[in-house]
Amino acid sequence: MTESQQKAELHQYLRSAREALLWKLDGLSEYDIRRPLTPTGTQLLGLVKHMTSVESGYFGLTFGRPFPEDVDFLELDIPHDMDLWATANESREYIVDLYRRVAEHADATIEALPLDAPGEVPWWNPKKVTLHRILVHVVAEINRHAGHADIVREEIDGSAGLRPGNDNLVSTDETWLRDYHARLEAIARSFKD
Repeated sequence: MTESQQKAELHQYLRSAREALLWKLDGLSEYDIRRPLTPTGTQLLGLVKHMTSVESGYFGLTFGRPFPEDVDFLELDIPHDMDLWATANESREYIVDLYRRVAEHADATIEALPLDAPGEVPWWNPKKVTLHRILVHVVAEINRHAGHADIVREEIDGSAGLRPGNDNLVSTDETWLRDYHARLEAIARSFKD
């Protein structure tokens, strides 16, 4: 596989994960996309906001190509959780549109640089990286958060799956899923003290 093919493959995984993450917002109310549904406060819109910050930093600052817009939560010296939740003043449209612009900026960096392009991650030690390492890192991170989003979305309305038209589930038949859940619960209960 050539370097160009390797980069295209990694880039496609990144794009696919972006789509999956954004899809989790579809059809939900403002309340539902902001609901903190885990003890740590995980919310769907916050996950998109976080990935906006992640991609801006890793594909911007790391390679000397900072995102050109002035956005408070994209700064290095923000409180550690500011990019994990949406404020009352940050609309879905604002965060999603900003994420798309950051993604375009990240895509331009990926297209412009070879996989062995050097960069420095200011918040890592050691700081020196390559575009290849950052692509792998961000693909892993966005897929982790898309998994979080999948679980949070399932808690909201029962929707689950990878993307529209391909839920990647064994079966979506409600009877089958109910029986499957009951079987798993019975096995778990057999280990309960």
